[in-house]
Amino acid sequence: MSEPTEVQVRPGVEGDLAALTELYNHYVRETPITFDTAVFTVEERRPWLLSHPEDGPYRLMVATDTDSQEILGYATSSPYRPKAAYSTSVEVTVYVAPGAGGRGVGSLLYEALFAALSEEDLHRAYAGIVQPNEGSTRLHKRFGFQHLGTYREVGRKFGRYWDVAWYEKAL
Repeated sequence: MSEPTEVQVRPGVEGDLAALTELYNHYVRETPITFDTAVFTVEERRPWLLSHPEDGPYRLMVATDTDSQEILGYATSSPYRPKAAYSTSVEVTVYVAPGAGGRGVGSLLYEALFAALSEEDLHRAYAGIVQPNEGSTRLHKRFGFQHLGTYREVGRKFGRYWDVAWYEKAL
């Protein structure tokens, strides 16, 4: 048996962009977890990366295999809504690479993200989870998120409608 993979979590950097784009495009192509329906090029994804600097309320945390430096997942905090009164609220999300699920990568990412956000002027975090997604639901509940409600059949992808359950966490 091989030894368990050591995981390092750090802020995302420009050099991660191609791997992060590939990871996200997997979810675009294969799952309803994101409601994007067209894959992105690296250049199309660059503004997203640049909107998550190493400090401030909008962060990008990346989990890598300590030995290979392969990206195992990422977590972000992003603006909840564009209007100024929402500035102390963020929307958070986690994406784990195919094959890296069930190894605690999502938990490590959220631990690092919420630690980084703890010094920011933030009041609430929100997460929308396309249903069904028991793994994501368990992860969010473990981090203190509470279910607020569900938008029924709010998005259409792969020829069917999907519900999104919304969760909230005090920061």
